[in-house]
Amino acid sequence: MTPLRLALSFFIIFSSISVAQARTVWVDDQLYLPVRSGAGTQFRIIENAVPTGTALELIETQEGYSKVRTPKGTVGWVSSQYISKTPVARDQLARATRELEKAQQDVASLREQLSSVTEERNTLQNTENNLASQTENLQDELTKIKSIAADSINLERRSRELREENQKLRNDLEILTAENERLEAGRESDFMLLGAGLVFGGVLLALIIPMLKPTRKTDNWA
Repeated sequence: MTPLRLALSFFIIFSSISVAQARTVWVDDQLYLPVRSGAGTQFRIIENAVPTGTALELIETQEGYSKVRTPKGTVGWVSSQYISKTPVARDQLARATRELEKAQQDVASLREQLSSVTEERNTLQNTENNLASQTENLQDELTKIKSIAADSINLERRSRELREENQKLRNDLEILTAENERLEAGRESDFMLLGAGLVFGGVLLALIIPMLKPTRKTDNWA
């Protein structure tokens, strides 16, 4: 294995170990926490004023200092005594407050759903009562229909009369339709004859009118 490949392998292994060990820590109850380029106060500050409660990604720790990554992506060192493995009390209180508000909203939503379900149940009960009343009415209607259907002879006679009347009306309609078509054809023929007469009269007038105009004699002078 070449030295370049060996160095690349060590770099990949070291990076994997660093990523595997990374976890989240929080800035403790301090107003601001400086991030330095090395593990000590003698190193320069590369990111200043990290506020309390900020979540940092812990990469490694050594001799009272911790290597972290800030939300801005800056990788540097901070004093381990100013970071905590759990969120600060203020953030915990804020989170608890948000959870309480969400729980209250959920309770209000459940109450609305309960009210809606109760109203729907009442509506269904009213619908059931209406259906029971309609069932009674339908039973009365059925009794009347059965009473009418008992007289089957009269119904059959009435049905036969209606069929005969219907057939008669159809015959009358066919006769009227044929008569109407005949009249329409005659009217169109009359219109055609009238049009032809008008055209012939116009042509005839066009030939006669010039003949009726007096001719002007021309005088010959010697």
